[in-house]
Amino acid sequence: MTDMLSRPGARDGGPHQAPGPAQSDAGTPTKPVIVSAVIGAGACLLTGLLACAAVAVVGWLAAAFGGASGAVRAGATVWLVAHKTSATLGDASLTVAPLGLTLFLAWCLYRGGKFTARVSAADEPKDLAIASAVFAVTYGLGALIIALLTSDGSVKVSPMSAFLGAASLALIAGAAGILVESGAAADIADATPQGLRDAIPAALAAALTVFAIASLLYAVVLAVHFSRVTSMLELLDAGAVGSVVLFAICLMLLPNVILYVVGFLAGPGFQLGVGTTIAPTGVDVGSLPALPLLAGAPEDGATPTYLLVLTALVPLVAGAVAGLVVARRGLAAEDSEALGWDAFALRGCIAALLAAVGLLVLMVLSGGSAGPGRMAEVGIPAALPAAGVLGAGMAIGAAITAGIVAARRPQATV
Repeated sequence: MTDMLSRPGARDGGPHQAPGPAQSDAGTPTKPVIVSAVIGAGACLLTGLLACAAVAVVGWLAAAFGGASGAVRAGATVWLVAHKTSATLGDASLTVAPLGLTLFLAWCLYRGGKFTARVSAADEPKDLAIASAVFAVTYGLGALIIALLTSDGSVKVSPMSAFLGAASLALIAGAAGILVESGAAADIADATPQGLRDAIPAALAAALTVFAIASLLYAVVLAVHFSRVTSMLELLDAGAVGSVVLFAICLMLLPNVILYVVGFLAGPGFQLGVGTTIAPTGVDVGSLPALPLLAGAPEDGATPTYLLVLTALVPLVAGAVAGLVVARRGLAAEDSEALGWDAFALRGCIAALLAAVGLLVLMVLSGGSAGPGRMAEVGIPAALPAAGVLGAGMAIGAAITAGIVAARRPQATV
């Protein structure tokens, strides 16, 4: 990761730069803020498009049908859908964002934001705001143009949806990179109340704990049904090159599947088609597409009783992790002696609430339409109740753990 720069006149209190062209620490003249933002956004745009087009062209070579231009258009469509853009293929709609690709694009945008701040030496709030806005608008306009170029007789992509989705992702990830590289993120953290500053990393720890448990459960189920995976691979008979493309597709969709497992652990479950249900209370799914990622889907009927136990234990364990983080950070603060156990418990509840909101957003983004017919509805239809169940369990675990740890701390002697 790029180190923070210590520029003249920055927030670190260093001396202001003498009049003349702005220069970085290496002595290289800096570029204007707007130019830097346009270059950074353009580089991210090309990186994502080239990556998707490369995978699509490899798949075209393996399939040996259609034209290269159609393969490139398909790659661009997948790139647009990763920004939650709505695409229509004939009578079918495609709105399920492959979150693995979305995370890769967000990482590229974050790096692009850091590049923008570094080469422009932006430091003042006005410059940071301009850089973030220009970065997002440039990336969004690029997506709008790609949507117009991609749409043809068989594929229709909403230009406005492409602009809004791409600009939103660029604003979030790009602005984060700009704030971190400029040092403004550290200033914001210093100005944040200590309680909230402790709750944010605790919320992240709770969410990661839920993801880790869901990933472990999915890996175990997939290993148990490994024979299904091999059967699907034999049925697809993709060959060496096609297997690479299939692996890339599974990698892009893996976060979606893990989030579906999260919805399963929360209780409401998820669906893999219209009228289907996969939940701890029972499974009704029928036949599924021959995708190796779906080999772990349970068969129709009742599910084991221990899965119902997991729905109660998982949020409590995640909450306990959040409570430990809150307690550890809070007890290390200078004003820890002035805080009672109830203050730590409250911070644990705030962390649980933040984690539940984050999980809700991800669960909503993971679903949508994945094709025609029964695949028109895929995801977690009861995402809000699922997030509510997780949030309540995490709040209980976090409040109890943080309160107990704080109450058992050694008392200061007079």
